[in-house]
Amino acid sequence: GSTVAVIGCGGVGLSAVMGARLAGALRIIAIDVLDMKLDLAREFGATETVNAKDTDPVEAVLELTGGGVHYAFECIGAKRTAEQAFEMLATGGTATLMGVMPADMKLEFSGRDLFYRQKKILGSLMGSNQFPTDIPRLCDFYMDGRLPLDRMISKRIRLDEINEGFEALKSGSVARSVITFEI
Repeated sequence: GSTVAVIGCGGVGLSAVMGARLAGALRIIAIDVLDMKLDLAREFGATETVNAKDTDPVEAVLELTGGGVHYAFECIGAKRTAEQAFEMLATGGTATLMGVMPADMKLEFSGRDLFYRQKKILGSLMGSNQFPTDIPRLCDFYMDGRLPLDRMISKRIRLDEINEGFEALKSGSVARSVITFEI
């Protein structure tokens, strides 16, 4: 029944959208600058999308929700998007920073929001998972069709196409590429 915002709809963000759907979120707002990724996010369970190229994502989320989300997931690893995740929270909300950030990056937050509005910030490495229990559960979700991981694969490449694969990842033109090996 919670309201969720996911910033960045690459592989990590799409996984966050699927996780929010599996956890029973009522509204899932996906945010990206590429319409293709926002379309994918809708396929994976986003109920609404915001193109951050066209509009301020914080203002859009605050307007859509009438005051902010319960949970925001930052899946890019950039200073501005991490701060936006915090800014779009409702009172008592939690921002989880999942994008890989430079170790020395400093973030700025309003003391008023942190203390008086009781917002929280979490860091999450690899989903903060517990491998012995989470991986079998995720496999069950996949086998039951509730976790459509195959649909995340935008492109299959050969090993000799790895540089093109990295370029596609950097440009944001794919959700995920998979390297196929032929014997």
